[in-house]
Amino acid sequence: MTALSALIRRDMRIALRVGGGALIGVLFFLTVVVLMPFAVGPDLALLSRLGPAILWLGALLASLLTLDRLFMADHEDGSLDLITMSRTPLELACAAKALAHWLAAGLPLIVATPVLGLLLNLDMVATGAVALTLLAGTPALTFTGMIGAALAVTLHRGGLLMAVLVLPLSIPVLIFGVAASQAVIVGPMTFGAPFSILCALSLVSLVIGPFAAAASLKHGLD
Repeated sequence: MTALSALIRRDMRIALRVGGGALIGVLFFLTVVVLMPFAVGPDLALLSRLGPAILWLGALLASLLTLDRLFMADHEDGSLDLITMSRTPLELACAAKALAHWLAAGLPLIVATPVLGLLLNLDMVATGAVALTLLAGTPALTFTGMIGAALAVTLHRGGLLMAVLVLPLSIPVLIFGVAASQAVIVGPMTFGAPFSILCALSLVSLVIGPFAAAASLKHGLD
């Protein structure tokens, strides 16, 4: 546990420093949401209907933008080989790295959601629903994206491959995240059903993601 906590602290420090990637994801999320009202126009009713989808799309793309640094930096400086050869199971190390990435790059997106919801004409209840769905769904984006990051770490132009692999896997999370948020705003679907499925997707990715990523790293580094 000491080694895992040290790995989490190390990855968070690297992600939060200048050029670490976390700040780029947050700025991209802010840019997408701020520019959207200018593209849609002054129709406040339309903005409120599209608000949850805009916030979820921004969070999905921002998460994808920073996933390429999850293993690539460690592979470039040789740290990934040390992590692979350590006594700590590689599956737990992958889970720790994904948790650190979510804390550094995913959690700030959720914190910024209430402020950005004002730009999309969302009331406090709708904004809270979107933030809650992001809190439940963004771990699924991180742990699912970790699989693509592990597959792409040893490949030439792996970033493009990672996007091709991760985006289809992220579609169910996007669908149920937006559906749960829209249920609060317009109905008629209840909030509980899609939100429960969203939580289930995060739990499944939490179980499968570290094992799939560890297997991909072992195969790619052999």
